[in-house]
Amino acid sequence: MSESPLRFSVVDGVGELVLQREPCNEIGSAMTGALEAWLDALDDDAVHTVIIRSSVRGGFCAGADLRELHAGLVASPEAEHAASLRAFLDRIHGVMDRIDMLPVTTIGVVHGVCFGGGFELALTCDQIIAEKSARFCFPELRLGIIPGFGGIPRLRRDVGNATIRDLLLSGRSVSAKRAHALGMIAQVVGRGEGLEAAQALAAQSGKFDPTARRAAKAFIKHLPREELAREKELFVELALRPPLLAALTKFVDSTDLRPYLP
Repeated sequence: MSESPLRFSVVDGVGELVLQREPCNEIGSAMTGALEAWLDALDDDAVHTVIIRSSVRGGFCAGADLRELHAGLVASPEAEHAASLRAFLDRIHGVMDRIDMLPVTTIGVVHGVCFGGGFELALTCDQIIAEKSARFCFPELRLGIIPGFGGIPRLRRDVGNATIRDLLLSGRSVSAKRAHALGMIAQVVGRGEGLEAAQALAAQSGKFDPTARRAAKAFIKHLPREELAREKELFVELALRPPLLAALTKFVDSTDLRPYLP
């Protein structure tokens, strides 16, 4: 029996969700299913803060499971691609939206790779603490698509369009220091210090009146539903063209140790 892609524990009202799927927490059906099960089981009255981090050495998350996406496209008739892509996007958006709108404080702890769908997952958190090793990137245009898990609408809540254009149209990765300067993350800490910083922040959050804390989050953080819906449709439109399958085939055939690096 394979190990679960994640594990969850609670101590003194602080939940810790640990992503642990090698090689770098790729988001496919297994990770999505595990996140759905976690959300269904979560008792948000028993926790005031959830810390989301990775135990994988390479980083927080390398993004979507491109090998699974490639296998699905190759194995299914072309006429079914649009429906299957929409079904998966609806499912992963459901997970991302639920994490985004949890009535508890959420803190993402990022180290190493935080690319594509992994960056989009981090952006669902109320605050992101990045270790100095962290790198943030939207490499999707290299595949002939755009970010499809809600990253651009969520990032637009926090930063200006110039930053988003630079990230998306250049495909470059940015350091934790640069991400902090741009307002993308809350804190930068040393290597291996992310969890300790998150626990200190969680302890502070736990001092507040729970009703006021929930009301404050609901007031300051809204779900950009219309833009998220438009993003899904554009993603499907682009994904149905030949460049995506060609790029995925190149990725799958790559002999690089970490082919997801830009």
